[in-house]
Amino acid sequence: MAGFRFHPTSIIGLEAVSATSAHVFPKHSHDTYGIGFLSAGGQISSSGRGQVEAEAGQLITVNPGEVHDGAPIGRTPRSWHMLYLTPALVTDSISDLVSSTSDLEFECPVFAETDIRNHLAALHHRFDHGPQDLPADALKEVLVLILGKALLRRREAPPPLPASLARIRQRLDEDPTTLADLSGLAREACLSRFQLIRAFLRHTGLTPHAYRMQSRANLGRRLLMQGLAPAEVAAACGYVDQSHMHREFRRRFGLTPGAYRSAWLGCNPVQDGST
Repeated sequence: MAGFRFHPTSIIGLEAVSATSAHVFPKHSHDTYGIGFLSAGGQISSSGRGQVEAEAGQLITVNPGEVHDGAPIGRTPRSWHMLYLTPALVTDSISDLVSSTSDLEFECPVFAETDIRNHLAALHHRFDHGPQDLPADALKEVLVLILGKALLRRREAPPPLPASLARIRQRLDEDPTTLADLSGLAREACLSRFQLIRAFLRHTGLTPHAYRMQSRANLGRRLLMQGLAPAEVAAACGYVDQSHMHREFRRRFGLTPGAYRSAWLGCNPVQDGST
């Protein structure tokens, strides 16, 4: 049965999600580290680390800022269980193992490692019984074991973002609710529109418009997590109307805004058959 569940956890900066869905996720990125496993079905995804396929039992990962997508193999639902950790939580978890965490990453988007898989499966099994069954100290111990084995030093540093593009990205981050004029952005970057789109895509994995749309959707997601009603979120994020946000949100996250809010605030399984 298709559905999403957000598990309550006892640690700030940790999000635990279980889902079964045939949804096709468009290109997007997270500001967190993500590690989990498929428990049924298969998935194909593309990112800066290439195109990969994952099957049941394999581990899947994503690094902060890494643009990727995801689709079920055969268009049939796949089931997955993920942990998303803020960089601050990762640093706190393994700071005594390494001198610096700034260049650590999950090297492989898909891999097999029995110990990590068993730790993750045990965590999600205990999440089903509520946070009281998994004290923060015990959970932190497991995170240290998982991250200590899974994170590796980045082999090559990513190319630096040119200052002109950094300014554009900062502007889009600071105000994703307002439509940004492409010609104005190009003038600010001292580039033609074509040059701006091509350079921004090369360095970030998204065009300026796609980047802004993602930032706006992420803002809406955070406001829903805080308990705001979908209509309030649509207005605050600059959508034309609630229906516009409904369509865009479901395309990106696989759930309608109302279902996402209910799933997060109630930490209950949510089946969203809305179109």
